[in-house]
Amino acid sequence: MVVNANSLSLLSRSSGSAPVAAGSRASQRQQTEPVDPTEAVRDPNSSEYRELQAMKQRDREVRQHEQAHVSAGGAHVSGGATFSYETGPDGRRYAVGGEVQIDTSAVAGDPEATIRKMQAVRSAANAPAEPSAEDRSVAAGAARAEAQARAELREQQQAADDGEVVPRQQADAGLGGRARSAVEAYRGAAQGDRPASDQYLLDLTA
Repeated sequence: MVVNANSLSLLSRSSGSAPVAAGSRASQRQQTEPVDPTEAVRDPNSSEYRELQAMKQRDREVRQHEQAHVSAGGAHVSGGATFSYETGPDGRRYAVGGEVQIDTSAVAGDPEATIRKMQAVRSAANAPAEPSAEDRSVAAGAARAEAQARAELREQQQAADDGEVVPRQQADAGLGGRARSAVEAYRGAAQGDRPASDQYLLDLTA
């Protein structure tokens, strides 16, 4: 499994190298014509024909596998899928392995967002009908990160339930301009400087 700074690779299983049949070529004739036994890739009894059919099937499986990752990963997928190829007995290239890069980094300071992200990562890793060993490893890592984020979220909620007092300056620093003005207006009203009004309440809760 390839690991980058903030992403992991979702890999499909790749098969071993397939030998290239010397002198084979793709037929330009219609399928209705009799099979020329000298053209091995068209002879169902030849090893070249069986090899070609297997490579075509593998190509379809690999592309479907990686597309499932991309579709489920959404915005967390970095670019599209990349493939490794081998040349078949007909001279064409067929995909035998694939890779999708997905961002698995936690969202700093936001455990709830991290939980949602790790759920998406797990969904992307497990999206193919037959997840590879690398896919399962990525899913397991996302599950651990999600569990850690849930623990952090519980700590934050527990601190709020315990009534931790946040200094006024720290609380005000997290407010936007309109909300800060509304808070200041209410403080002034509480001190008798000016009356409160519904307008400030709307500003504060907007």
